Amino acid sequence: MKRVKIDLEYIMRASPEILYKFLTAPECIVRWFCDAVDITADEFTFSWDGDEEIAVLIDDIEEERLRFVWEDSEPDEYLEFRMYKSDVTNETILEITDFCDEGEEDTQTDLWDSQITRLRKETGG
Repeated sequence: MKRVKIDLEYIMRASPEILYKFLTAPECIVRWFCDAVDITADEFTFSWDGDEEIAVLIDDIEEERLRFVWEDSEPDEYLEFRMYKSDVTNETILEITDFCDEGEEDTQTDLWDSQITRLRKETGG
């Protein structure tokens, strides 16, 4: 199955500082992304319904960008979060880059939309 890259963009009310905390602090990650997370150095073990997936944090620019590589991902695939303030509107923009099987782009986008709805609720918008 061919893998495709998807790029998503969300306007957030929370500052990049708050978003960064919700992407890196275990007590915040579990409020919107997964059921449980264990972080050891740069290795994040995420749990959903008892299933675990391991991601290694390979790039971390505080309050700006996080890039993870899943343990079982294809070469050159990653999960990236970018956060910044728009110079024009002064809104916080959260960009997500992810990969999925070809034909599953809508399903993957719906999943992220759902996750971001939870994140917005937890961060105040």
